[in-house]
Amino acid sequence: MKIDVCRKIPEYMETLIIMHEEDGVIERTSIFSDALHDSIDEFINADEFKFGKGNIRSFMRLVKGKKQNVILCGAGKKDKLTQPILRGYMASCWREAISLKADNIFLYYAFELPIAELAIGHIIAETALLTSYKFVKYLSDYKHHEPENVHLIYFAKTNRYLNRGILEGRIYADSTILARDLVNEPANVISPEALAEQAKKVALEYGLSIDVFNADRIRRLKMEAFLAVGRGSKNEPKLIIMRYTGNPDKKNSLTALVGKGLTFDSGGYSLKPGNSMTSMKSDMSGAAAVIGTMAAISSLKLKVNVVAIIAAAENMIGSDAYRPGDILTSMSGKTIEIHNTDAEGRLTLIDAVHFAIEKEKADRILDIATLTGAAVAALGKDFTAVLANDDKWYDRLHAASELSGERIWRMPLHEPYNELLKCETADLKNIGGPLAGCITAGLFIHQFVQGKPWIHMDIAGTSFSEKPMGTDGPGATGVGVRTLTNMFRTME
Repeated sequence: MKIDVCRKIPEYMETLIIMHEEDGVIERTSIFSDALHDSIDEFINADEFKFGKGNIRSFMRLVKGKKQNVILCGAGKKDKLTQPILRGYMASCWREAISLKADNIFLYYAFELPIAELAIGHIIAETALLTSYKFVKYLSDYKHHEPENVHLIYFAKTNRYLNRGILEGRIYADSTILARDLVNEPANVISPEALAEQAKKVALEYGLSIDVFNADRIRRLKMEAFLAVGRGSKNEPKLIIMRYTGNPDKKNSLTALVGKGLTFDSGGYSLKPGNSMTSMKSDMSGAAAVIGTMAAISSLKLKVNVVAIIAAAENMIGSDAYRPGDILTSMSGKTIEIHNTDAEGRLTLIDAVHFAIEKEKADRILDIATLTGAAVAALGKDFTAVLANDDKWYDRLHAASELSGERIWRMPLHEPYNELLKCETADLKNIGGPLAGCITAGLFIHQFVQGKPWIHMDIAGTSFSEKPMGTDGPGATGVGVRTLTNMFRTME
């Protein structure tokens, strides 16, 4: 899809989107013909259309025998218009245009947006690309329609900031789509080994360094918790380490991104219900978000140092699968009694976190994972649950999420709940019981961060969408990529 700024307006525009503020009247301008203005006025009067927030209507007219679609979108009160709100309105506009099978779209804001030009360009490109996305690789007869061109009608003296915003918005969208594609692939395509191969391709394309450890090397590292999760599968686990050094002068400032990489999760012997397994290909959404973020920060050439660590495995049932009641020794030396084999993600994450601190010498850690159904029960599908032990770093993440429109909600790191993880026969048990499951899962990981600044993102609810919503779905959302990229921009 080509996205650009247009100053010379052609006589015929196949599809025209006009956005205006609430109670606004589209003033006559030489940009558009009198005939077009007459058609718009007639439609508004006949339909009693108001430019209220998010209101969308479209109509068709003929221009010299050719069909022209006109889409009207209300932006609500100008002083209430923010970047996340504009992003939602634009997603609705693109969906309407796609439903009309538009190929060439012209976008016109009939009022002055209270948003910086850089952000406008970014939002237009990001929303156009993300909303147009659909995973159709395995549909033999389906023809997905995607617009060919988007032209922003804009008459500023210079388009420098708009063009830069469009470029950056495309980077954010492409990196998110990279994550979506990985998650949407079925588990018979994306195994731990295949995920490692995809990570290698990304590393080659974006100039990242990468190491992939096989099961023997992981065993020598004594990552027994991680290995146990993958023991029931014929596909051996892989430890994937991707590195980006954007600020070599600041080698003592390294952030570790740890992504949960369960390419399929049956629940093990604590078997999931059958209807809960269909979407378990998405249990590596954290890993996909980490890979997408590494692509984005490299494309933007951010002056940060980041190591991404993915403990990739399949949690299956087999002759060597781990069992409830087993006691495992983690890489840190702490022992864990297994009370539920479906609480497996935290076992892979703790070994990855310990590896990040001891082997990569990370100064701070952020893990992102589809970790608990409790997060979905508490916050639904619109919010990512977050736990953190560092207020300033969390504030950066929250500000980044406000810009990306990916909502987060901080859960309490309630230390007394550590009691729920205590066990008589091992240092810890891997599940805290029926209450506060999202918090106790985070507290379990927190036991292994050695006092380092740490953030935990539970994306169990936000990583996968059953129906279109905003720029997402149906399918993988790629949640986390844009928020994490925004956060790293503030850490340069």
